[in-house]
Amino acid sequence: MLAAAAPTLAILIHLPNSSEKFSELSLLGPNHKAEDYPFNIASNNNYSLFLGVGNHLGYCAYYLVEVKFRNQTQPAPNSFNRTSSSLPSLFNITAFVADEGTWELPLTFSFDFGYNETLTQVNLFSMTLNDVSFDMRNYTIVWDSRNNGFLGSLFFELWVYDTATSSFRYHERFVGLWFNMTSS
Repeated sequence: MLAAAAPTLAILIHLPNSSEKFSELSLLGPNHKAEDYPFNIASNNNYSLFLGVGNHLGYCAYYLVEVKFRNQTQPAPNSFNRTSSSLPSLFNITAFVADEGTWELPLTFSFDFGYNETLTQVNLFSMTLNDVSFDMRNYTIVWDSRNNGFLGSLFFELWVYDTATSSFRYHERFVGLWFNMTSS
């Protein structure tokens, strides 16, 4: 009976194509799970995450991860148009990942910011990521009344080295987290 049903089952059940080429980009919380992500961020406190890249391209790949930050009005990567964010990168991370391999980096970060009561906004001064500090004095976050917070997003875009052009190209993968920049 199973032998007779096999051709019909093959049409109905779509098995993954083992020749499908793709990359993974992941962000895990401090306990190495997809949970317990920091949300309410206090100035000068350290928070931890894990950034991962998985390679299923069929060859050893050279990756670039651009670390960016935005407020709720600045451009994010666009999945529909398959474009990266036009915001400048704060920091770049590069890694070679073997075919079928996974690369992971523990991240420790903190923000230094202050609340401007007169303008009802948060002014960022700097961000520290794995002991490297970045000037963020041009970043401000205004009150988001719909979401009841001062929301900023730390996000990571995946780029892959293209040997045909001898440059990195956006690989249409990004991950990120929204934070509420609290005053305490």
